[in-house]
Amino acid sequence: MLVTALTERLRRIVGERHYRDDKEALIAHSYDGTPMLQSLPDGVIYPESTSQVSEIMQALAEYRVPVVSRGSGSNLCGGTVPVQGGVVMVMHRMNRLLEVDKENLTATVQPGMITAEFIAQIESLGLFYPPDPSSMKISTIGGNIAECSGGLRGLKYGTTKDYVIGLEAVLASGEIVRTGGKLMKDVAGYDLTKLLVGSEGTLAIITEATLKLIPPPAEKKTMLAMYKDLYGAARTVSRIIEAKIIPATLEFMDNPTIRVVDDFAKLGLPRDMEAILLIEQDGAAETVERDIARIRDICEQENADRIEVAETREHADKLLTARRSAFTALARLRPTTILEDATVPRSRIADMVLRINEIARKYEVSIATFGHAGDGNLHPTATTDARDKEEVHRVELAFEEIFEAAIALGGTITGEHGVGAVKAPYLEWKIGKAGIDVMKNIKLAFDPHNLLNPGKIFAKETRKRVVIERG
Repeated sequence: MLVTALTERLRRIVGERHYRDDKEALIAHSYDGTPMLQSLPDGVIYPESTSQVSEIMQALAEYRVPVVSRGSGSNLCGGTVPVQGGVVMVMHRMNRLLEVDKENLTATVQPGMITAEFIAQIESLGLFYPPDPSSMKISTIGGNIAECSGGLRGLKYGTTKDYVIGLEAVLASGEIVRTGGKLMKDVAGYDLTKLLVGSEGTLAIITEATLKLIPPPAEKKTMLAMYKDLYGAARTVSRIIEAKIIPATLEFMDNPTIRVVDDFAKLGLPRDMEAILLIEQDGAAETVERDIARIRDICEQENADRIEVAETREHADKLLTARRSAFTALARLRPTTILEDATVPRSRIADMVLRINEIARKYEVSIATFGHAGDGNLHPTATTDARDKEEVHRVELAFEEIFEAAIALGGTITGEHGVGAVKAPYLEWKIGKAGIDVMKNIKLAFDPHNLLNPGKIFAKETRKRVVIERG
């Protein structure tokens, strides 16, 4: 519980209505999209300006009270759960598109704006912001920046970090810093902009972002390639890239995911396929037609059982929506759904999917796999029941082995979900003790009293590694 002098000071900063410590508010902000993780904060505050964020941080720093900045709480790594109590700072009131600069092709936006709303406004002006996380209808721009969100278009266009060129942020002390700007070149010192992107709220609180925009593609075409051979699908992915074709979207669904998505979206997908690739290309009309024809040839050479090209934009959108709904469809099966992400070199996708299936059988748990085949980012998703402690323990053991398998294949423990609290015990597996020490020293420089999102990224103890030979 916070001392009265502090809560009164916080109420003066934001107004009586915008600081809450009632039971309803505390419970509502004690969890996020991560299953089986909950911790009550001591208060919830809703600033409306950078100056208010600065004043709030000065007050919290004086009393050494931790703070967790939060958008919609849709992350899946426990990143916005206040595991050490303190104050949750909700950024939803700071939700404006401040400027679209057509001369410099940039947009300046506050962190609380919903991603899909931002994209819709940008597209209405004839411009394009490519990052498209599956959660974009509820996630915020600030949350995307904190987690360095990816999305279906990541293969061709990159992820959030590739579009953030300037930030305004508040440090743990309350000082305001500005990094980058409307510049395509800037090597004045360390790149603090890129350092803050993906820092999960542990280094500063982002209050404004300048984002790069690009011209929209003139044409799009979408196709499905369906395989009875998992390796045929994987080889197709590698051969498309080897042919120097970079699709806008190159997505993968395994058989369990195909079945569940078809039940949910009613697309009439063939349920006997081991894998489906969802492929979209965009760009100049002539280029799109040529690339889709070449991709189709590659799919046929790798023995795709069926190939379907969307004839209309509505049909294409339906196919893309089906892929985006994979998590929602799987979540209908059991009371608890654990969606993870592990990334491997795209040439090892089939090996990784087979390892996931072997591990699922070993621990007798249900895991479906889908993801971004083009960049090797897979989402093994376990359906379980949090009330069954023994089964949940087996799921946890399975995921530990999945993370180690990804590393053994030359991959990583997370491609886009972040480390947060959930992946912290495995981070040293990927970057080593020296890497952890460097990151801790960066954290210390930004936040000497460990007030910003404490208990995230750095674990008290690293998990013992599963012994798997590198592939």
